[in-house]
Amino acid sequence: MSHRKAESPEIDIGSVEMEGPAEVVAGSHATFRITFRAGLHGVDDSGEIRLSWRWASDAGTPQFDDPAAPDYCSVAASNGIALRVRYDPKGNVRPWGKTIVAILTGGYLSQDDTITVTLGDTSGGSPGWRVQTFCEREFRFRLFSDRHATYVFEEVGEIPPVAVVAGEVEKTVAVAPTVVAAGEAFAVHVKREDRWGNPTGPVTEKPHDGFGEPGVHRADSCGVTANPVIVRAQGDEGPGRYWADFHAQSTETIGTGTVEDYFAFARDRAFLDIASHQGNDFQVTDAFWRRLQGVTAGMYEPGRFVTFPGYEFSPNTGLGGDHNVIYLEEGPEAVVSRSCRALVSEGEASFPDSPTIEDLYRNLEGRDALVFAHVGGRYADAARDSGQERFAGVEIHSAWGTFEWIFTEALERGDRVAVFANSDGHKGRPGASYPGASMFGSYGGLTCVLAGKLDRASVWQAIRERHTYATTGARIYMDIRTSGGAVMGDVAELSGPESLAVRVAGSGALELVEILDGHERLALWRPGGTVTGRRLKVSWEGAERRGRGRATTFDGRLALDGNAIESFEPVNFHNPERSLSRTGTGELEWQCITTGGVAGVILTLSDARSGRLEVRTKQGDLEVDLGALPDEGASAELGGLGRRIRARWLPDEGGEADAELGCGLSGLAAGEHPVYVKVTQEDGHMAWSSPVYCVVG
Repeated sequence: MSHRKAESPEIDIGSVEMEGPAEVVAGSHATFRITFRAGLHGVDDSGEIRLSWRWASDAGTPQFDDPAAPDYCSVAASNGIALRVRYDPKGNVRPWGKTIVAILTGGYLSQDDTITVTLGDTSGGSPGWRVQTFCEREFRFRLFSDRHATYVFEEVGEIPPVAVVAGEVEKTVAVAPTVVAAGEAFAVHVKREDRWGNPTGPVTEKPHDGFGEPGVHRADSCGVTANPVIVRAQGDEGPGRYWADFHAQSTETIGTGTVEDYFAFARDRAFLDIASHQGNDFQVTDAFWRRLQGVTAGMYEPGRFVTFPGYEFSPNTGLGGDHNVIYLEEGPEAVVSRSCRALVSEGEASFPDSPTIEDLYRNLEGRDALVFAHVGGRYADAARDSGQERFAGVEIHSAWGTFEWIFTEALERGDRVAVFANSDGHKGRPGASYPGASMFGSYGGLTCVLAGKLDRASVWQAIRERHTYATTGARIYMDIRTSGGAVMGDVAELSGPESLAVRVAGSGALELVEILDGHERLALWRPGGTVTGRRLKVSWEGAERRGRGRATTFDGRLALDGNAIESFEPVNFHNPERSLSRTGTGELEWQCITTGGVAGVILTLSDARSGRLEVRTKQGDLEVDLGALPDEGASAELGGLGRRIRARWLPDEGGEADAELGCGLSGLAAGEHPVYVKVTQEDGHMAWSSPVYCVVG
């Protein structure tokens, strides 16, 4: 379709007006009545109008069949002609994809005839249209008319914006620094969030006098416990733990909120130490790139907040797939070498393009740039990154899901990679990115950077040295080191007896800590040794495929025969519209999707290890005799990309949050071994370290 403004101001193509609230609460129901009035030419038979809003919005899907159900939409012409109406999530030019299409099929519109779209029509009992679940100062509709039935669409007028605001407080979040010195005072940042994760009300800083004794501590503030705080002895000069989200977008590309809002949220609402911005290259104009560099330069504050300019290299997967490009600093050497110019005109893009990932690396030669592979709508063909100097690593988790496969495949190829996790968020919440009600199935991730200082040079050096670990968004503390002094990311030449020591402090109760050599497990820590309690974790995970359409529907139910459920706790049910509920003394049912990550439920049973469990989902089933279920649990493999259902015992006490373990490295065969740590918490959060690359002669 062609998409343009009116030919000239003198041509009367029509007008548009809207009735509805000027302000709505995120995730609430509302009604908007948008009326198009035909201009001098009217609209010809088989012409159409399109009402669009941005692709990032996760508002309810309009439906036209059930007047009593949510999101009912009615569309009518004032002269009574027939209209063929449909909803198309990609019915307009990006980023204005979400579109209601109304095609004239039984006549035409003359001047001053109207078509009225009532989005959230309540006349038949519908509660209205469920608006998007995240805040936006100016949510907008746009209306386009194909008045000549030539498939050339002209934008009609301007519809006033709607403010989407946070709802009532449902959760309090406290964030403390991860590493401090003994006796050092610090501040705990406290914010309140609504049911969809939107900050509501002011952020407060609660002063804390610090802890006198070295070790793991946890600060309580406003009735909640913050992340673990590692207190070091005075004079300990080890690296800090700084939290980053390198990858998300703002409204200038396909996200929400301005780029200024973006970095302010990262610093002041997500309490990040480090941030970058990643707009799709084919939508980044030279003008926006200059503006972005001005923002990153202006907000860089050594010791408080480190920013990096960057963009997302976005070719089709067959040409290399999605990658993130980050520059050390702003300036003429920091350029956008685009994969294509799909949404950028010739005059808006001055630097030569890079149609393939190999072209990109050639165009980055001599520049202070780093690249890492990620999985979004497109996924990276990371095999083509092997051997490239500026290839820093892979993104194992984002709001799109969890993608351990891209990490393990890189290790199998022998690539030395750092591991990253970021949000890839589109909702204006970098560093605290809830998935909302859309196709995103996971809470956005975080990367922890082990740097000597919080400034660009130190953070950059740490990334180049692969001194990073990744989490699914929780501020889990992790430290791994060999007896020879190598830490995560290092290459360690093992010439004699050596061992690996691991220390973990969780943001919640730990379920498993594993030391892995690629796919081989070298050591395992489980709380309390043999589990004899009444708590059982049932989880499901996986995806359909690597690329788009990966969401797996795990709607299902479970039933106990010979036992009963005393209580239950959902795991990673981020979407309040997809519920987990009790249907009997030993029965639950749910609606849930996964996109590579994990969801599930923790059960507290009436009796320990008795009865039979049956889990039935749309993907497959799991049946186990609880009396015979071993400590390591049982699983059913369901095909696809790591689809499975698991059942595993947990300790009655809710587990331990801290763990120390180790293993010997002397038994490793000759060759290089990527030895890394994976952490799994009861609440579904996970973490992965960059490997220590152990070389045995």
